[in-house]
Amino acid sequence: MIIAMGLFPKFTALDLVGPYQVFASMPGVQVVLCAEKPGMVTDDNGLIEIQVDNAFDEVAEPDIVVIPGGQGARDEARAHGPIVDWVAATHPTTRWTSSVCTGSLILAAAGLLNGVHATTHWCFYDELASHGAIPSDQRVVMNNRVATAAGVSAGIDLALTLVGEVESPTMAQAIQLGIEYDPRPPFDSGSPSKADPELRDLVFALMTRPGQWTPG
Repeated sequence: MIIAMGLFPKFTALDLVGPYQVFASMPGVQVVLCAEKPGMVTDDNGLIEIQVDNAFDEVAEPDIVVIPGGQGARDEARAHGPIVDWVAATHPTTRWTSSVCTGSLILAAAGLLNGVHATTHWCFYDELASHGAIPSDQRVVMNNRVATAAGVSAGIDLALTLVGEVESPTMAQAIQLGIEYDPRPPFDSGSPSKADPELRDLVFALMTRPGQWTPG
């Protein structure tokens, strides 16, 4: 099984690394990183560089596609960048086409989410809706071979869900135990429904201001 993770400049690192860790723990799986062209791709903080060995046109028929988010995802969706065309071209033969956080904007720009329930980071529900999707506040949304995850850390939930679908719930649970994914955060403010209005306003302002803090 080939799991292709599509990259672009200014991706969010955890969107990639969280699902990668889950999928790389799955026996018989080949995880492939691809981008517009081979070379180094830098994250949205400009600190982490990932070596990509495959261009999009070299990964034509993956079983699963995973698209991370980040400021670059918003840029790619708005400009209809190369990754949008790659997603549209590969989707007809995938078992699942998926995204983490604002990666769903790329899926939407590729025409996969028209009139479909999907999720993204809560700060970008309106932008997702502008592409024709119906925003959902669920952590993972599965719909007709398309799977979308909420913000950043939800990529781990997405990957475990997909392992359960394509392999077995037992394998997904084994991987969850192996990576000791048992979240117990020190603060109960990890979703907008739990956070104070002042905190929501602060995060929204930071994440939607150009050039500012934009995880996911």
